[in-house]
Amino acid sequence: MAKNLRIKAARAAKDMTQKELAECVGVTRQTMNAIEKGDYNSSIRLCIAICKALDKTLNDLFWEE
Repeated sequence: MAKNLRIKAARAAKDMTQKELAECVGVTRQTMNAIEKGDYNSSIRLCIAICKALDKTLNDLFWEE
């Protein structure tokens, strides 16, 4: 699984830490770190929560090109 730098960039653009985003979507900071590193395949529910927290679409953050 590839790193998800789009989540990291969107999070940085909103000036959020991994911990802040994790709290916003109901997971641990370690889980958020694993998602960004590509080590964790999150559920669609979690993907949608991340998108809502970052004001992005699923395509913006998760669609592989």
